[in-house]
Amino acid sequence: MFKYYLLAGIIIAIDQLTKWIVVRTMEIGERIPVFENFFYLTSHRNSGAAWGILEGQMMFFYIITVIFVIGAVYYMEKYAREDKLLAISLGLVLGGAIGNFIDRLLHQEVVDFFDFYLFGYNFPIFNVADSALTIGVILVIIATIFDETQKGKTKK
Repeated sequence: MFKYYLLAGIIIAIDQLTKWIVVRTMEIGERIPVFENFFYLTSHRNSGAAWGILEGQMMFFYIITVIFVIGAVYYMEKYAREDKLLAISLGLVLGGAIGNFIDRLLHQEVVDFFDFYLFGYNFPIFNVADSALTIGVILVIIATIFDETQKGKTKK
């Protein structure tokens, strides 16, 4: 299980390093085109969740994140020992949750900077932790579907 906690630690380190670089080298609101009309690095701060929902509700985020992290560790220890995909998924989720939790604890906001325009839609600006959380949750769903499919096959 150590390597999956290590994965979470690597996600946290990359997340915090990239946020530190953005804070140190860019003004809030500054935008650097990477691929014009598609991908920009944009220095943004978010005191809420995705799309700015629940803005300023730090105590809510603290409580939810602690519960979420405890749940992820519990599931990792109880169910992911035999399921590599679930373990990787939970490692990503854990790293992402803690990465944004650190920002909220230290700054009462999250540093975001990946800014994509998809088919004319300006997707909400996000960061490495958000990416890890999203990928981790998708993989948890896939792992759950695989597990349920396997259980269904063994019952027949």
